[in-house]
Amino acid sequence: MKRIYYPEPFRIKSVEPLRILTREEREEKIKAAGYNVFSLAAKDVYIDLLTDSGTGAMSSSQWAGVMVGDESYAGADCYYKVQENAKRIFGLPYIQLVHQGRAAEKVLLPVLLAGKKYAIANMHFDTTRAHVELAGSRAIDCTIPEALDTTAYHPFKGNMDIARLEEHIKELGAENIGVIIMTITNNSAGGQPVSVANIRAARDVAHKYGIKFMIDAARYAENAYFVKQREEEFRSSSIAEIVKAMFEGVDCFTMSAKKDAIVNMGGLIGCRDKEIFELVKQRCISFEGFITYGGMSGRDIEALARGLEEGIDENYLRYRIGQMQYLAARLDEAGIAYQTPVGGHAVFVDAKKLLPHIPYYEFPAQALAIELYREAGIRACDIGSYMLGNDPDTGKQLEADFEFTRLAIPRRVYTQSHLDVIADALINIKERACSVKGYQIVEEPPILRHFTAKLKPIE
Repeated sequence: MKRIYYPEPFRIKSVEPLRILTREEREEKIKAAGYNVFSLAAKDVYIDLLTDSGTGAMSSSQWAGVMVGDESYAGADCYYKVQENAKRIFGLPYIQLVHQGRAAEKVLLPVLLAGKKYAIANMHFDTTRAHVELAGSRAIDCTIPEALDTTAYHPFKGNMDIARLEEHIKELGAENIGVIIMTITNNSAGGQPVSVANIRAARDVAHKYGIKFMIDAARYAENAYFVKQREEEFRSSSIAEIVKAMFEGVDCFTMSAKKDAIVNMGGLIGCRDKEIFELVKQRCISFEGFITYGGMSGRDIEALARGLEEGIDENYLRYRIGQMQYLAARLDEAGIAYQTPVGGHAVFVDAKKLLPHIPYYEFPAQALAIELYREAGIRACDIGSYMLGNDPDTGKQLEADFEFTRLAIPRRVYTQSHLDVIADALINIKERACSVKGYQIVEEPPILRHFTAKLKPIE
């Protein structure tokens, strides 16, 4: 198979040593962690693919910014830099700093969902779903059916099912729906992109029924890159122009800046309506801090201002997506199924296909994540029934549409050699897949259980 390489558009200036535990040591560590990869100490992990959120390597420009960050409590210079860059990139007139994406959800979603029963999304991310439920509403996913077939090609598997969206609105009543959310890229569907045409269609349906339309913008730049590659209207457009098109007419957005702005901490809320923004500001003061620092240090705000620009650089994005494509090509050669075509921030391995003998209620994606740590010290995570949790009304285990083990690649951190280690580990697990056992939960909280639950293998 011919491979196309997208080399790093940077050179390495500083390195951090890693250690590799023995197989026996890893067995002890994962058992002591209650078979929950979130409970592992980072020092005991060789390649950490738990998340791409806040784990990227900042540039020399960003680190230089750390030294000049203005730590004033109110009106710091770095605040105005973020305001200027964010307004120019996204085109919304009101921008609020918060310390990360779930903080943005905590501040904004109760405003949009006040007195409302439902939020509809192409697919809710786990923290988004949790904040919808904490606001007393229910989250409904509305992804296109093509996304459910992991082996089939579709250029925009993250798209909203527009016909079904209208059906939901008519069935539930527009007056009962607080917000329609478009997650770009669609993380829970495998990091899959959403077309600008689909964003426009969903926005128009929302406004037709008088419902607010919101974008979860955590990976907006990666989405824009896929749009440039796959949507005919935008083949000759710049990434900045595509971003403007994606956010045109959007009522509001939340953003974890720890992804596409390549910072270790930070988030944004964008609003078009001044009245909503005034409520956002007041809630920010209560939960995050004064509006000009939003729960962040000045040095982090300065790094964010610079990272917003770096994250939409096309050369960087070509390399970034190229890493996923390289790892996916290795898995193709080995016959290991994943969400095809590969997404922007991670490779989502289809654990249901790799471990068909493990039923959803024994968590095959979590079992594969545990095996990756045992095999090679690689930490990945479950995006499946284990993460989805229990029905908030009945308490019964929900069955997810997907059983993905997500290999989230931090930005500007790992080399091609690391990607080869990941591929080789999966190949080794595939050879002994029938011996891998499922798991049962022995301790869990009611919401977002996958962060702290304890499990044990089923004998």
